Amino acid sequence: MKLPQSVYNWTSILGVVLALISLGLIIFTFILSAFFDLGSSYIGLFIYIIFPMFLVFGLVLIPVGIFITRKKLKKGIAETEFRWPRIDLNDHKYRNAFVMFVSITFVFIFLSAIGTYEAFHYSESVEFCGTLCHKVMEPEYVAYQNSPHARVACVECHVGPGADWFIRSKLSGLYQVISVTFGLYPQPIPTPIESLRPARETCEKCHWPEKFYAQKSRLEKHYLTDENSTGWDINLNMKVGSSHSALGLIEGIHWHINPDIKIEYVSSEDEDQAINWVRTTNVKTGEVTVFEDQYNPLAPSAIDSLQKRVMDCMDCHNRPSHRYASPPSFIDNAITAGLIPLDIPWIKLACIEATRFETGTNDSAQILISQKMMEYYETNYPEVISSNPEGLKTAISGLQKAYSQNVFPYMKVTSSVYPDHIGHKETLGCFRCHNDNHVSATGKTISKDCNLCHVIKAQGVPGAMQHVSVFDTLEFVHPVDIDNAWMESACSDCHSALY
Repeated sequence: MKLPQSVYNWTSILGVVLALISLGLIIFTFILSAFFDLGSSYIGLFIYIIFPMFLVFGLVLIPVGIFITRKKLKKGIAETEFRWPRIDLNDHKYRNAFVMFVSITFVFIFLSAIGTYEAFHYSESVEFCGTLCHKVMEPEYVAYQNSPHARVACVECHVGPGADWFIRSKLSGLYQVISVTFGLYPQPIPTPIESLRPARETCEKCHWPEKFYAQKSRLEKHYLTDENSTGWDINLNMKVGSSHSALGLIEGIHWHINPDIKIEYVSSEDEDQAINWVRTTNVKTGEVTVFEDQYNPLAPSAIDSLQKRVMDCMDCHNRPSHRYASPPSFIDNAITAGLIPLDIPWIKLACIEATRFETGTNDSAQILISQKMMEYYETNYPEVISSNPEGLKTAISGLQKAYSQNVFPYMKVTSSVYPDHIGHKETLGCFRCHNDNHVSATGKTISKDCNLCHVIKAQGVPGAMQHVSVFDTLEFVHPVDIDNAWMESACSDCHSALY
């Protein structure tokens, strides 16, 4: 097949070779991935992004080479006027070149359309978000897989619908790629509070506010650090909504996102740990009430300069899919799940002590847990090693598994790094506002009364619990006698010190 002389140049030939090799690699890796289930998350990166880049580069080289060669061929020929390139389809050389160009262009556009869609689809996948940058995103990906939203794609919450947020996410993703490539990312990665999309545009697409449930029962299981790791259960009636769902959001925990009430706040600390100023506005009546922290007040200039955030779901549910439990919590859960046997003496205390170390890798953490557990029983209760070696082995394995799902040494990720605002046991949570310190000009306070959010229906050691009728409530009893100290301070003052 004869073609114009300008086609025969090394630049265009290199482009053809590069494009054909790239196309062959795309087809080959796609077959491996689609039909033989070979490869990992990285193979999609090559199929839809890297190899197509080389394919496009090769195709660009073809016309570049032709253009440069034509310029060289025309050198020395004086032209008095501008002339467009001549395409004479009656000349078989030009006809062959034209047919080849149109055919290749059509095939390329067709393949590019498919590839572009697949590249977009792949870049939006959970696999891409969670496993491509394995070490960096491992904490978030592991926590996500064990969360209630494990079947909700990352982009559903982190991007959501609309072109503006899509563009913002891709620009942010480009910076993240650069950060990972050159090791510029912080450890741990800070929570992007300032760039979060409003919950009404994400959470409420599934969680319909007008249909929130009424009150619900919650059973929490805990274990003490005594010889028998004695269980301590507490049954709470959580006032999620009103006493009857038909009443809507006029009371209860979810009153905070009632469409008729607007709550704004100002925090002087990262992660919104200290809330200094709160303003509530009744949208229907126009009534406005401002509460200020008496012990940590802000100057008017500071209130004006700091961001006023409108309260939504994320202000309490700030770890909906990436929650990291503390050692006391994940040990309790592991015991309840049967991963850590309860028939080993002092097992709860031993597990907590075995997690008190600092290391830089996940592998070394697993080794240290095993060593510290064995050392604890060799030093204090050597009879356990001889009488129940299999039970101790199971306990070590269970603790290692629970630890690996909540603590990530390489990224310096622990529950204390990412405080969870739900509740108030290990972080301030509710007590950021509900601490009796926020007072309005008329003397109204944001109450610390626990019964605003929940009432206790049963509590105590399983089998010997205190119970009340459905219409009554119990006063909280601390599992360990600390007199009235639990009333005078925040729970996190003691419990956060455990990890």
